[in-house]
Amino acid sequence: MDTIANLLTTIKNGYMAQKNTVVGPYSGFGLRILEILANEGFLNNFKVISLGAIKKFEIQLKYDGRQPAIDEIIKISTPGRRIYRRSHNIPKVLSGLGITIVSTPKGVMTGRQAQSKKLGGEVICQVW
Repeated sequence: MDTIANLLTTIKNGYMAQKNTVVGPYSGFGLRILEILANEGFLNNFKVISLGAIKKFEIQLKYDGRQPAIDEIIKISTPGRRIYRRSHNIPKVLSGLGITIVSTPKGVMTGRQAQSKKLGGEVICQVW
């Protein structure tokens, strides 16, 4: 089960349905991805909620009027096919208007941060 794909699909479907908040599956890796999306201005906020023994994310989606902050989220690496890139080969999204999220040996970060630190890693997703 790919919890990151489920989380990204939950966010994408929430934007398509024009919802203000969505609830997605919790994971530590997902926490770091949501922190990056919030810091880059793609989400308003998020918090971890407990439903009994189960943790979930409550994610507040961001809109500019009626226009969603995220047009597209594409999962690049999958459990069956991992995609790794060196720092100088990390793809740019829409000439820098979007972001690439990369899992490096120093943690999960944007493609720009990984390139500035000269770190390669697994390309998780692209957002614009």
